[in-house]
Amino acid sequence: MADAPAVLALDGGNSKTDVALVADDGTLLAAARGPGINAHTAGVTKTALILDAVVKRAAAQAGCQGQVARHTMACLANADLPEEEAEHAAAIQALGWSPTATVVNDTFAILRAGLSGPHWGVAVVCGAGINCVGVAPDGRVARFLALGTISGDWGSGYGLGLEMLWHAMRAEDGRGRDTVLTSYLTSHFGADRVEDVALGIHRGKIGEDDLTGLVPLLLRAADEGDPVAQALVSRLADEIAVMAVTAMRRLGLAGLATPVVLGGGVITARNPRLTDGITTRLAAAAPHAVIRVIDVPPIVGAALLGLDQAGAPAGAQARLRAAFPSPDADVH
Repeated sequence: MADAPAVLALDGGNSKTDVALVADDGTLLAAARGPGINAHTAGVTKTALILDAVVKRAAAQAGCQGQVARHTMACLANADLPEEEAEHAAAIQALGWSPTATVVNDTFAILRAGLSGPHWGVAVVCGAGINCVGVAPDGRVARFLALGTISGDWGSGYGLGLEMLWHAMRAEDGRGRDTVLTSYLTSHFGADRVEDVALGIHRGKIGEDDLTGLVPLLLRAADEGDPVAQALVSRLADEIAVMAVTAMRRLGLAGLATPVVLGGGVITARNPRLTDGITTRLAAAAPHAVIRVIDVPPIVGAALLGLDQAGAPAGAQARLRAAFPSPDADVH
């Protein structure tokens, strides 16, 4: 194993999974992309098999045989509780990719991707889901359950899609105010009426991914002045800001120059209305916070966490970052 890559990094999101093999000096040796994961619906065993298929593709690129790397660092969506992280780690360890493995929630990858100096701060991810994590300089962690509506969450890509449909449906049948979301949704799905879209969901012909993909339409409608869309975007800015501020307050960081790292496809679309809304709210509640939108894919954060554990030399971080383009604006 002495010649094996230092780190096998995984960023497992709801809509896609990225894998990277990285050498001790930060050189990217191989990368692969596969489908998204959700252990809440598929179970840990099936999730591990999905990940294994992507890892094998990356290993084949690098010419790895047997064990793939000296350590695995996996940042996975829906590993929301410490016991879920441990369960995923056991399943991954059983696959034999590396002698050791660490599994954390994917918010930790977002946080690390946005940090070049001290490795503490707050990260909010808003893509297919929404979540937040805070890490204090002394290592204390603040987290949220992030289980959806039952744990007080609002603002995921899927949830926003449902909100758009709710308003469009009520506008169409007369219960709500007019909104361009009605015509946007019918055009997007090739339907005559929003009612047809609702029936498509009811009959299982339209799934969660289809609703998550509606967020660009929401941002477009808000930019064009639609009051309903603008209200939703304003509420989303509130939610993202309040998660970050709450994590800072729980850790005693609100008065410090705390890095606040923002990631996920909804945020990295860099819609000015949403970004300005988040910035304004954070500035009012935590004026010393340093706000950053990630400019590399989250897999870089996962790999950097692995290199941190491996004691990588100076220069490894810059070399790894240079190997990746800026993240796309898709919801993930």
